[in-house]
Amino acid sequence: MPKNIISTTCRNAARRIARFEWGISVSAAAPTVISTKNFVADAAAFILEQARKAMVARNEFRIALSGGNTPAPVYARVAAEAHDFPWESVRFTFGDERCVPPDDPESNFRMARENLFVPAAVPEESIMRMRGEIDSQIAAQEYEDQLNAIATGSGEPIYQHDLILLGLGDDGHTASLFPGTVALEEMTRRVVANFVPKLNAWRLTFTFPLINHARQILFLVGASKSPQLIERVLAGDRQFPAARVHPSAGEVTWMIGE
Repeated sequence: MPKNIISTTCRNAARRIARFEWGISVSAAAPTVISTKNFVADAAAFILEQARKAMVARNEFRIALSGGNTPAPVYARVAAEAHDFPWESVRFTFGDERCVPPDDPESNFRMARENLFVPAAVPEESIMRMRGEIDSQIAAQEYEDQLNAIATGSGEPIYQHDLILLGLGDDGHTASLFPGTVALEEMTRRVVANFVPKLNAWRLTFTFPLINHARQILFLVGASKSPQLIERVLAGDRQFPAARVHPSAGEVTWMIGE
């Protein structure tokens, strides 16, 4: 894989978007915004570059996957390109999950399994699944406990991901942090069950304390997403949960399809 995974054209487009179209200044703290016609290839390359960097630095790669339709072809591309990757040294987690069994068509785990885990022959030991089929409160606490145990064993105050993948909903939600829901204000718990009134359903989700502790965050945003919504999120409009993603010591990249 080329070391510079994004073409010069894409880098120039990113700078152009950040300075003019989105109306935000470019600084060390600003997100990197990449607009690309090669969305799937560039997103997969970004993920694999972060994986290889983490392996060199820590002999482990911790990645949280997102659900929905947008990342599915990206996962398939990663599986196709990373034939020789040491998957036994990767820990896959999930940023959120629907409260359904793992074989349900709506399951984020099922989507990842079909597009990434099975094609890439990822060992089960590398996958931490959220148990959407059990009581949501129990499932959330169980997942948080598992992450806390790993962190404690590594001497960390909180589990730190090398990379968290996030999406952007039409209402500005990310993970399962929806506008107006209780989980938005959670500052202690790292994984919670979040009731979403508009869906009349519970979701399991990471909270901001866990998300914002990541080393890298990658938003995967399809070409059909409203430019006005993206602009408002990048401008920091806090009515949109995605605007609250600000890692304390990490970096944020937005990859947007053209």
